[in-house]
This record gives sequence, structure tokens and C-alpha cells, in this order.
Amino acid sequence: MKRLLPIGIQDFASIRERGFVYVDKTARIHEWLIGSDKPFFLSRPRRFGKSLLCSTLEAIFEGRRELFGEIAGRPALAIDSLEWEWKKHPVIRIDLNPGNYMENGLETLNSTLSRQLRVAAEKYGVILEDNDCANRFASLIQKTSDKVGERAVVIIDEYDKPLLETINDPVGNEKIRDELKGFYGTLKSSDEHLRFLLLTGVTKFAKVSVFSDLNHLIDLTLNPRYADICGLTEEEVQQNFEPEIAAILEEGGIKREEYLDNLRRYYNGYRFSKKPLKIYNPFGLLQHFDQNGEFAPYWYETGTPTFLIKLVTEQKINILSLNDMRVGHRDFRGYDVENMKAEPILYQSGYLTIKDYNDELNIYTLDFPNVEVQSCFAKSLLDHYLLSSNETADALNIRLLETMFKGEIEEAVDTLRRFLAAIPYDIIEKTENYYRTAIHLIFNILGLNCRSEVHTSDGRMDSLVEMKNFIYCFEFKLDKTADEALAQIDEKKYLLPLMGKGKKMFKVGVNFDSETRNIGEWKYVEVDS
Repeated sequence: MKRLLPIGIQDFASIRERGFVYVDKTARIHEWLIGSDKPFFLSRPRRFGKSLLCSTLEAIFEGRRELFGEIAGRPALAIDSLEWEWKKHPVIRIDLNPGNYMENGLETLNSTLSRQLRVAAEKYGVILEDNDCANRFASLIQKTSDKVGERAVVIIDEYDKPLLETINDPVGNEKIRDELKGFYGTLKSSDEHLRFLLLTGVTKFAKVSVFSDLNHLIDLTLNPRYADICGLTEEEVQQNFEPEIAAILEEGGIKREEYLDNLRRYYNGYRFSKKPLKIYNPFGLLQHFDQNGEFAPYWYETGTPTFLIKLVTEQKINILSLNDMRVGHRDFRGYDVENMKAEPILYQSGYLTIKDYNDELNIYTLDFPNVEVQSCFAKSLLDHYLLSSNETADALNIRLLETMFKGEIEEAVDTLRRFLAAIPYDIIEKTENYYRTAIHLIFNILGLNCRSEVHTSDGRMDSLVEMKNFIYCFEFKLDKTADEALAQIDEKKYLLPLMGKGKKMFKVGVNFDSETRNIGEWKYVEVDS
């Protein structure tokens, strides 16, 4: 019997009462909450479980212990056996995700805040008399605390959505910022009535007063202790989704490690701290399991990064350096709407993640988290650059994939030329590494099993692509000859470890021409494995 997977379900009570699969995060939550009443901020990309975390915290602080014991055929959760107060606090939860702020932004914000304040007031039977949202918020915190006899808990989910949706409307965005400054500024003056405060969002805006007025707000975003508070670790995936994995393996007839490697390549790879712990995106993973193991860009398709594509192109960022981008600590943590930099928002929104951290220099190196994001984002960029041409990235993708699948190497190289011709000349670097990286990213757009700078006993081959029936070994040169490239493949015996696989192999020597900024002379030799 197929199990219930909570795809898109963000209400903790519904998940527990209806018997959905729930990966138990309550021990981590307990560790976070015990003995602490400080205000917190947490940034994570969209559809990463922030809302479910907020709903779980709401149930904990409302003292709904029955949801954490054995229920609907599911076992008790960790926090049920841990020491916790289980007091019934008034919980005020503000969720700014439902509003559509792109039109009538300030009006939508005020109506959204008013509605949610009214619902919270009715829940606890208190009356709010003032018309100003900030004053009503302060009154709600105090009155609910007095009525229940416990300090209030405030949880604000997706605090930044009104700001993100109006980012291309400077006037409207400024009005919303001013309104939110007053609303969030209420929290500091209400501190004596607050037991716990959490704000979540995608970005950390530097000039919204909550981060200056609440100077004791603790930012958990890069805290190694809570790197896995949202999302799923490798251990959690294999412990909690073994039935789904077993069904996919049985139906597909594939080896377990081969399948798990593909799963990691496609959905794992997010890293939220200096600690080298990689996290799966839960939304894409659950969709994958629900669709019987089909690999598709489920997360990417839920939001088109139009604004980010525009930002990258306007700032003339070298798109071929996105997988090795270095960011200083100060630039990495904040986001200033009046002086936008692509790097921090690419990270905060989930299109790049931490690859490495240099403790001595306090510098982060960013990279694409996985194949899903890298191939889709690269395709979106290429689509943008191809707008003025007669071809589309989809057409080139299909052509290159088909020709490499069939072993039609001449057609494949011709298609690579067309890809390279679409890259703006003003971001091209005349180095061999630049062109090597370009080819590697093009292969990644297709989701191919491509490895660059593959180490062998005698050296490093530039690019290796392995398909069902073919193996392609590329060696690249700049302003030299294709014969020199082929000679290096032979001299270094790059193909020797690949012999015996029963696949036809191609040795491909490519020379890049710095004047034409594209592939110049090239040659290939077929080899039977």
C-alpha cells in the first residue's frame, strides 16, 4: 500500500492526524527551545519546510501534546519523551505567504495583516480597537498574554514576501518597507510579554528595522547546530523512506547504489553552514518518490527566477563562474535592496549553496547544489541570451542530447558551437579554463553524467561524458592544434581505465580560437572498448 507523503502540506496537526509520513525533527527542536526565550530568525529557500517548522512550533507552544504521542498509526515523536513544560501559551502566527503583493502592494499588505490579527484576536477572545496594524499587533500581544496568563509566542512566516514580490517596483517597495518597519518594530517594545519569537523568510533584508531594532535577534541561518532543522539529511532519507526506495528499485530493476547516487546528484547538495553537512530539498524529493522515481525539476518549476536572471545579466556576472563564486562573510549574510548584489540572494534563494569555507580568510565558496538547479538555471540563462536568435535553448538541448546519444560526434560539436556563440562576448575570458568550464556547464544543462578534470595515474583529462552506449573523452587546447589535444589523450593513456566496458569510445581533441571565441579546429578518433 502506497504511503501518504505530505507534499505541499504545511500543517503539522493535519500530517499527524491523517497519518502522513513525518520525519521527526522534534529532538532538534527541543534542543533549540530548551531554556531559551530569545528571538530568532531563520532563512531558508522556498519550499524547504519553513512553514511546517512554524506549524510544529505552534503546536508545541500551544501544549498540544496529544499530537506528539502515538497517533493515526504513527509512532510517538522524540519530544514526547523529553523534558518539556507543555504550557498553553497564546500563539500569534502571522503568515505573509498568501498575499499577492505585485499589484496594490501596500493595500494587500495591510489587508493581510488586518485579517490575520483579527483571526488571532477572535481565537483568544480579545478585542482590538485601534485601526493601525502596528498598534493592533502590540495590543494583541499584551491582551492575549494577560488573558491566558502566559507570555505570548509570535511566529512570523515568510516575513519578506511583500518585499520580494515588489522588488521591481522601487516606490511600492519603499512604502511596504516603511509599513513593515513600524509593524516589526512593535516586537521590541513588547519584549516583556513575549516567551518566544521567530521570523522566517528567504532573504535577510539589511534595512528592515527588525534587524536593527531587535539587536538581540539570533540569526540561525548559518548556525551549524541547526543546519538540518529544515530539509532532510542522507541518514533521514534512508531511514524514513525505505519503502519508497525499495519500490522504485524493484520496479526499475536498478542497483541500489546507482540509484542513490543519482538521487544525491539530483536533489541533495544544499549546505547551510560551515559544517560540511549536505541537505536534500524535501519538496523535490517527496515529488520524486510520489512519481515512482521519476527525476524531474519539481522544486525549480515551482518558481521562475526571472528577477535573478535579470540581476545576473545586468551586473554582467560571468555565468560560467557561478559554480566557483567566492563571497565575503559580510556580503554573504545580508541583502540591501538599494544596493543589490547577486551573490547573497542567489544563495539565500537556493540557486547557489555553500561548497567550501575558508576559516582563515572568512570566505565562502558557492556552487550549484545539484543537477536539478544547475541544469535548469543554466537553461534559463541561455534562454535569456538566445531571445534575439532564431534558436531556443530547448531546441539546442534536444539536438545535442540526441546526437551524443547516437554517437553523431560531428553534429554534437556543431551544436556546441551554437551554444558557445550565444554567450555574450563581454563576459568571455580568453583562457582555456573558461572554455573548459563552458563545455562542462553545457553538458550539465542536459543532466549528463559529465566529469571535468578527471584524475588518472598520468594526469587529468579535461572532460569525460559517459552515456549508455558511448564514452566521450575531451581534451581542450587554446590557440594550439587538435592534434596536440589528441596526442595528450594518448600520451597520458586517459582511456586505459575505461577499457572493457563494452562501449564505443571517442577521443575528441578540441582547439578553441580566442579570436572567434568559439571552437576552431577539432578532430576525433573512434575506439572500441
